[in-house]
Amino acid sequence: MNPLVNKRCNSIIVLAVFFSLLFSGCAVFKKRPPRVRESALIRIESSDYPEFSDDMDYDGLEHGVLQSILYLNKVPADRKFRFGEDVFDAAHMIRSMEYFLQFIKTRPSIQDLRKYISSNYLVYRSVGSGNPGQVFFTGYYEPSLEGSLEKSTEYRFPIYARPSDLTTIDLSLFLPELKGKKIIGRYTDQTVVPYYDRNDIEYKGTLEGKTREIAWLKDRIDLFFLQIQGSGKICLDNGEIIHVHYHATNGRPYRSIGKLLIDNGKIPREEMSMQKIRAYLHDYPEEVETILNHNPSYVFFKIEEDGPIGYLEVKLTPGRSIALDRRLFPLAGLAFIKTDKPLINGSGKIYKWAAFSRFVLNQDAGGAINGPGRADLFWGNGIYAEIAAGHMQHHGTLYFLVLKPDVL
Repeated sequence: MNPLVNKRCNSIIVLAVFFSLLFSGCAVFKKRPPRVRESALIRIESSDYPEFSDDMDYDGLEHGVLQSILYLNKVPADRKFRFGEDVFDAAHMIRSMEYFLQFIKTRPSIQDLRKYISSNYLVYRSVGSGNPGQVFFTGYYEPSLEGSLEKSTEYRFPIYARPSDLTTIDLSLFLPELKGKKIIGRYTDQTVVPYYDRNDIEYKGTLEGKTREIAWLKDRIDLFFLQIQGSGKICLDNGEIIHVHYHATNGRPYRSIGKLLIDNGKIPREEMSMQKIRAYLHDYPEEVETILNHNPSYVFFKIEEDGPIGYLEVKLTPGRSIALDRRLFPLAGLAFIKTDKPLINGSGKIYKWAAFSRFVLNQDAGGAINGPGRADLFWGNGIYAEIAAGHMQHHGTLYFLVLKPDVL
């Protein structure tokens, strides 16, 4: 056969195998997100607006709004943001934020706030999931961990930077209908294969000498939960502090070890929390390897000058930044939530959950935050933030606000 023809045939075969793997769900591909409703938000009448009140001071809200404006100023003015069936451009989003910011600087009363929103803003409610309009809220925080820039017998567990052989392939370059679909792997022997999983990296030492260690930690369990939170503050043994932030994953599917422990009868569902998982892992060190390897997903980090930084590449605001499904809700948008928060005593124990409501900003995303019925609230750092983030598993409601087009 003509060598040119033979080469062409081989290329066709390779592409055929490639796309057959794609649609058969080969492990090299990122798990496809679940199908979601076309519209996650429904515009409601002013008579159905919630009772707007805020349990926090306005200083944090101002900071959060300014961070959203910072993001919006970086995108094209005609970028579209969808609120249910309505669409607004970035220029209008900025006006909406600035108008709201000017008003809250007056430190309005609850009554004035409600009147102002009713007169000037459209309000949309999340359709939620399960019970109509119900959103399941969880929390996350910024851990502070002890670390070192040098490996030692005390500091043995590395925070890895993104490896140079980690490859991301945009599948829309091959087929337009695959827009938004990507695979993560590594290129070896003229082919792309799945990237190393957690077991390969942590227990087989596959990446030793192949990528940079940003810092070293004392505890493998701390490293695992740092990856779950996505960012953290590392207090180095030389007195310095560095902020590490999510950079990439190995493309493997995320599997919950909390669900594993529930399913295996290790922790009752009603008692599940991050703190319970930590306690179990420390009490049963012989099970740590098996439990952690249940989640093959692995996170690589980068250093930021400040932190924590969210999906929009702006600084998150404690109690004001929220992570939602970025496919469904308007990025940087002003939102309002109603759910429950923990009240703790002097011993750091939760003695009660109390209803609260506040304004938040859609500034982050998360691998487990999918669909219109999931939300993850950033609590900040410190003891209360860790307790709230570790225990929050409560339902509530979620609304978005945007300036009426005829205002101004």
